[in-house]
Amino acid sequence: MSKDQERTGGFILVAAMAAVMWLVEVYDAVGGDPDSAGIRPRNPDGLVGVAASPFLHGSWGHLIGNTIPFLILGMIIAVGGLARVAAVTGIVALVGGLGTWLTAPSNTIVIGASGLIFGYATYLLARGVYTHRALHLVGGLVVLAVYGTTLLFSLVPTPGVSWQAHLFGGIGGVVAARVLHRGRDDVPARGPARQATGLS
Repeated sequence: MSKDQERTGGFILVAAMAAVMWLVEVYDAVGGDPDSAGIRPRNPDGLVGVAASPFLHGSWGHLIGNTIPFLILGMIIAVGGLARVAAVTGIVALVGGLGTWLTAPSNTIVIGASGLIFGYATYLLARGVYTHRALHLVGGLVVLAVYGTTLLFSLVPTPGVSWQAHLFGGIGGVVAARVLHRGRDDVPARGPARQATGLS
């Protein structure tokens, strides 16, 4: 698969995930009950929400508010290709979902894509630390400038909002950057050409 095909596949994956979010909300609006599949803290049945919760939203406003940053940040990551955006999404969903399942209040159901969004943001912030690429460092600063205040305020306990999902989603983004980029030389080599391995 060529670089352009990998990138196109990444864009399609991000768009498809957003489309699923909207389809699920349509199903909810016509009388379904998908939100019950969200994360139920420390309930074994609630572990399915680790995978399902990013696609579930409490209202159209909740969904719209998450869709825009999800698409923007997801598409930026997708420039690195299908494998990159899939790996980041999987790591963030796993770390963020399990962290939320372990620490959120009992007898609640946690839903929404904000954990993924904060994971995407912190991945883009942390990536440049490991790649040392000027473009990644500048991109991280732009993300910090645009979302930094939101990231901080999202950790303030607010009724009806899971700061745990935000916190652990953000931690998942840093973990993803470390796993995918630590120890890799992403700075173009000088002198004799060198062969790189791993995700592009």
